[in-house]
Amino acid sequence: MGAATRDAFGEAILEAGGDERIVVLTGDLKDSTRVEAFAERYPERFVECGIAESNMLGVAAGLALSGKVPWACSFSTFVAGRFETIRVSIAFQEANARIVGTHSGIGVGEDGYSQMAFEDMGALRTLPNMAILNPADAEETRQVVRYLVDHEGPAFLRLTRQGVQDVSPEGYRFEFGKAVRYRDGTDVAILGTGATVGEAMKAAGLLAADGVEARVIGVPTLKPFDEETVIAAAADCGALVTVEDHSAFCGLGSATAETLAAHGSGVPLRVIGLRTFGESGTPAELYEKYGLTGDRVAAEVGEFLASIG
Repeated sequence: MGAATRDAFGEAILEAGGDERIVVLTGDLKDSTRVEAFAERYPERFVECGIAESNMLGVAAGLALSGKVPWACSFSTFVAGRFETIRVSIAFQEANARIVGTHSGIGVGEDGYSQMAFEDMGALRTLPNMAILNPADAEETRQVVRYLVDHEGPAFLRLTRQGVQDVSPEGYRFEFGKAVRYRDGTDVAILGTGATVGEAMKAAGLLAADGVEARVIGVPTLKPFDEETVIAAAADCGALVTVEDHSAFCGLGSATAETLAAHGSGVPLRVIGLRTFGESGTPAELYEKYGLTGDRVAAEVGEFLASIG
């Protein structure tokens, strides 16, 4: 198992800290969001806002409008829960702020539902100018952070608490707004985002043993969405499955369904995601229970293909 994407973020933001435009803010979660090293090296550009995420986001908006590049960091459920501030102070003002949400999905584990963000990408997708990035592993996270230093406009970066499988191939280069084909196949395409890309890769390996060749596509940029890659996969494979550590509503599955509908594609789609509230348990236990492990995804893909003939 590789590193948590929050760990890679901490390393990358420290590396980027030589840019004097960058200011990092937290809501009393310096250690959990992995920005303590940045705070120690650049104390004059670190702001501890306390347990007051709405205020933190407002401060970030002001910094952005004054020419800085602020990174407002907290648990994803706490920042996305301040939607009204993001909506008016950041998105509507076109503030060049980065909202960093760690501890996403059921991968949070034992802390339970109050700390888990299932709705974050879904809520922020509704904002017209909000970029949404959900990297699959440590290397992709580092490259996303480097990209976001010079990105223009509001952006949301979603990160994991738990370690995730390393999936980025040697020489990988992140491209904003582009999906990544990790594996070829024409029987079905499995789309994952964030931590579930590694599970999709495991599922494809299991399916291959049964004679099913699955294409695996990672979606690090949920918005803007790579419609071209999705439509190509639909045409080539004839069936799509999405898997996400997020609500099954308004996330990757919904973006895929919207794309198919907009292009008049009648290709069958199965959406794997959370349809209930979360609970406490280890990340491994919860991924198994809620059907996000590679073996559970492979089983559901097999059942789906059988159901559509």
